[in-house]
Amino acid sequence: MEQGIILSTYLGAFVDELARCGLCHVVISPGSRSTPLALLLAEHPAIQVWLHIDERSAGFFALGMAKASRKTVALLCSSGTAAANYMPAVVEAHQSRVPLLLLTADRPPELRDVGAPQAIDQIHIFGRYVKWFVEMALPEVSPDLLQYARMVASRALMAARSGLQGPVHLNFPFRESLIPDLSLLDLWKGGREEGRCYTRVLTGYRQLEQCYMDELAQELRQVERGLIVCGPQDDPLLAGNVVALAERLQYPVLADPLSQIRSGGHDKRWIIESYDAFLRDREVIDMLKPQVVIRFGAAAVSKALFLYLKQHSSCRQIVVDDESGWQDPTLAASDMLYVNPIFFLRSIGQAIGRKAAGTGLSQWSRTWMKVNEAAKEVILRQVSHPDFWEVHVYVDLLACLPDQSTLFIGNSMPVRDLDTFFFGQEREIRVIANRGANGIDGVVSSALGAATAAKPLVLVLGDLSFYHDLNGLLAAKLHKIDITIVVINNDGGGIFSFLPQAKLPRHFEELFGTPLGLDFQAAVRMYGGEFYSASSRQDFRQALRQSLGRQGLKVLEVIANRSENVSCHRTMWNTVSEVSRQTLANIGR
Repeated sequence: MEQGIILSTYLGAFVDELARCGLCHVVISPGSRSTPLALLLAEHPAIQVWLHIDERSAGFFALGMAKASRKTVALLCSSGTAAANYMPAVVEAHQSRVPLLLLTADRPPELRDVGAPQAIDQIHIFGRYVKWFVEMALPEVSPDLLQYARMVASRALMAARSGLQGPVHLNFPFRESLIPDLSLLDLWKGGREEGRCYTRVLTGYRQLEQCYMDELAQELRQVERGLIVCGPQDDPLLAGNVVALAERLQYPVLADPLSQIRSGGHDKRWIIESYDAFLRDREVIDMLKPQVVIRFGAAAVSKALFLYLKQHSSCRQIVVDDESGWQDPTLAASDMLYVNPIFFLRSIGQAIGRKAAGTGLSQWSRTWMKVNEAAKEVILRQVSHPDFWEVHVYVDLLACLPDQSTLFIGNSMPVRDLDTFFFGQEREIRVIANRGANGIDGVVSSALGAATAAKPLVLVLGDLSFYHDLNGLLAAKLHKIDITIVVINNDGGGIFSFLPQAKLPRHFEELFGTPLGLDFQAAVRMYGGEFYSASSRQDFRQALRQSLGRQGLKVLEVIANRSENVSCHRTMWNTVSEVSRQTLANIGR
């Protein structure tokens, strides 16, 4: 049988099964060895192909698309170091539980380890960062091999999106010739047998025994000084259910900026947003000692909150996770509950019952609310300063973003400043970030991938992050993606100015500050984008509104000063500490 027919039948069965199981998008980087699979994926009517030249950027582009769409996205590349370039995105997908399907082409066995070009060891190249690896069989058209191709496709997608979601890797060895025959009338029918059922893969929610829920509910009813901590997560149902439990228990909710709880139509009376500012003070930490903490989501962005939880590690800390992970870097968990969070919240809420009519707020909840409001007043006074500071970007941006918009936030200083300045609001603003490995690599590409599924989308990042992934901008040009990128240009790594090495000026700028001195305007225009520059708050708001109303790639640069930014933050933190201590002292009288 001709090689073209063999390739078409075998890979046609595989690709068709991917589509049948719900795969809609694949990001392809060009290459020779991946030709047969690329052509079959492009030919299938139910699959959309996104071309991306650079595999490193392509990996993050697919990652962002999968995050925003909450669906598995596939990647395809040629053999050799092309696959190795996926590694940073694979690590992030593993750490942040994002489903990706990695399809790598490879040399056949006889061309491995003999000096053949573009042949490296791709077996288990991603190590433990993928959930499942398969070295695919060489293409054949026997009934068993066609069923095998369909089974692997179905199982791979199931593995990526069930349990702890994450990346799956399938490695395809191909012999030449690499050209499939796309003229076959039964291109997608390989492995389909009349009367034979397809395999369905079903999963269910994890639940706990009702007797345990009743016992826990009884215990929580007796505890006044409780907290609910919500870290980064993306379930849109969590917010309303968390607030309902907070109402029943009268427990304040410490909501991370990536928890999806600070914005939306739910009740925000119980939401505490300014904890990162006031939990930096030792006296405040000691005076706000909890008896129990119920935790959802990944590790919070705030280091102050992390240290607060470690400081009170003797209290009961209940971590709720829907799968068998261990999201507890504080090492303080007393209960690790593997249960679907929504099921847990509804079940424990029903077991606790509603608060008795006429019962006022507890002293504990009133205390947290008053300290939070006092801290917010200090922060708002700080940002009322007429000069244009770096921190104003977040206040003004959040004021301008429309309802149902998405904010992709960069790591280092941007996500930490968002933690401070993102106050509760009625508009629905979804916040996404690469907080699995917390790196600055691939942020532009991730945001562009997310912008294909979430509109409108604004990315905020620093100048080093922007430079690190400048080539990712090509995707905006190729695919006509609408995105606004706000670049806070403080000419270097702003976060290092807050760290102890900033007190060692001899080598600080060379090794940590790393000023680039780059003019990004020409680079943005090279990719067909519009470039704006803002030197005042009025300029920034006007440029932001203008960019949100236009299509394509828009980059808005804000020039900032690192030393001024440090001074602004430290003045604010010191004032918040003083006001918080005074507030607590007045409550205690």
